[in-house]
Amino acid sequence: MRFLDHLEEWFITFLMGGATAIIFLSVVHRYLSGVAIPGLQDWLLGLNFSWAQELCIIMFVWMAKFGAAYGVRTGIHVGVDVLINRLTTANRNKFIFFGLLAGAFFTGVVGTLGGNFVWENGAHYAWLNLWGLEAGDIPEGPTTPDLEWPTWMVYSAIPLGSYLMCLRFLQVTVAFARTGELPRHDHGHVEGLEEEVPASIGEAVAMAEELEHVEAGRREHPLEPDTVHGIAHDEVAK
Repeated sequence: MRFLDHLEEWFITFLMGGATAIIFLSVVHRYLSGVAIPGLQDWLLGLNFSWAQELCIIMFVWMAKFGAAYGVRTGIHVGVDVLINRLTTANRNKFIFFGLLAGAFFTGVVGTLGGNFVWENGAHYAWLNLWGLEAGDIPEGPTTPDLEWPTWMVYSAIPLGSYLMCLRFLQVTVAFARTGELPRHDHGHVEGLEEEVPASIGEAVAMAEELEHVEAGRREHPLEPDTVHGIAHDEVAK
């Protein structure tokens, strides 16, 4: 199950990068096709990018469904907990458990209904056709206008994303039962910018006083800029 730990990030990154590249190429194709460059214009006009918009819409829908599961796992979803936080620890935990289990139940129901819709919308026919079985009166299902893909493939985002959200709700519930903590997302944190924060206000004041002392010494005994910079750097490093 460890491969599921970062499934949303990988999938969303792939879809976002793909959609960005498709939109970029589509825009470049549209504008360069209007430039009268012999040979190049004819070649560009022969390329068909009419499917680009539809594909990007499908990719953004899948991003939204899997992004919702990512939000559950990382605690990024907005929640109103002002009243709950005023309760006693025991009562607060009961409400949190109820909310998490309600979220798991709701997403499980949506996933089941969505799966049933996908199955009847053409997935059943595709499954029988895959194994060479007789489909009978089972409908083949509609296709998308531009890509002409079976719509059941597009709608599969509903059951897959919803079931993944259900799994994340259950994981958060188990983690809360063990640790008593919910996932929290720090909106002010930026990945890759790990800065050392002073351990106390006193340490920060001491650093400021050292810098002020260095500046006072520079005014009394002017030095070359590079030398002053080196002294200040050494004082801060201490």
